[in-house]
Amino acid sequence: MLTFNLTVPLSVDFSRPEDYLIFIFHILFATGSAFLAGSVVIGIMSTRALRSQNRFIFMLNTSISDTLTGCSVFYLGLFDVQEGYPSRNGTYYILPSFLGVNVLTFVFAQFDRYLAVCHPFFYKRHIARGVVIGVCALCWIYTYSILTVQSVVPVALAAQMNAFGVIVLQVIVAIKVLMTIKLYMIARHQLSREPPSSDKESKKESLRIIIFVVICFLILWAPSFVNISVKYVTKNGVRFKNEATNLFAIMTRFNALSTPALYIWGSPALRAAVWNSVWSKIFKRRTTRVDSGHVKPKNGGERILSITQSSRES
Repeated sequence: MLTFNLTVPLSVDFSRPEDYLIFIFHILFATGSAFLAGSVVIGIMSTRALRSQNRFIFMLNTSISDTLTGCSVFYLGLFDVQEGYPSRNGTYYILPSFLGVNVLTFVFAQFDRYLAVCHPFFYKRHIARGVVIGVCALCWIYTYSILTVQSVVPVALAAQMNAFGVIVLQVIVAIKVLMTIKLYMIARHQLSREPPSSDKESKKESLRIIIFVVICFLILWAPSFVNISVKYVTKNGVRFKNEATNLFAIMTRFNALSTPALYIWGSPALRAAVWNSVWSKIFKRRTTRVDSGHVKPKNGGERILSITQSSRES
């Protein structure tokens, strides 16, 4: 099998045609998700009007996680890695846990939208920008504090902690489902009774984004969630050669591409910020390079050319 630095083998041995497709897919996916999520990060960070809104702080937190998830695929998808207890060339769940940060962030973002729509006076008075930033930081601190403890305790205890984490994940998923239903009912009934205003449109936009993002998240996570639960309950479940060929893990990582895409689709303000901050500069630079290859003659040159042609015709 081909190796990198004579230590970590590649995820496939290129003995079959599909091995090339798997390898190319992970390269394209890692590049695309890191670029798209990174564009959202830059767009929000470079636009003061977006940074001042709490909902965009949550978007920023998940987009940072999605950017790192995309970069992590360059290792998890291209090399022979198997996370678990025991692991093979694993990262102690450091790279896969970027998605865990998203799980917690989405839950807090759902409660944030619920308070903003149903209890606006309480929200404006108590939920300041610093509170939201602290909550986002808490998602990172909690996730990687657990990983730090798991990395220093015996493997048997770490496996038990991981099983407890699965139970916590089940509770979080149940909360996400209930909150999604609640937000949908709010978007359909409560907001319809409010008079037309810019604040109403902003609330509808934020609710629409979080509902679509969470539904997509649950759809992509459901197969992996069920498979993990079956493994812990029955010791069976579907097992894969490594992370690169793990179809369920690929589906969960696909959130790193779908989430920023839904953000850009659902928010015109974010779409404009991303275009002005990132995409317009890239496309303008490319257009400039293309145009530089076609030198147009100046007016004097055009006049001399026309005189020459007329003299030839005469």
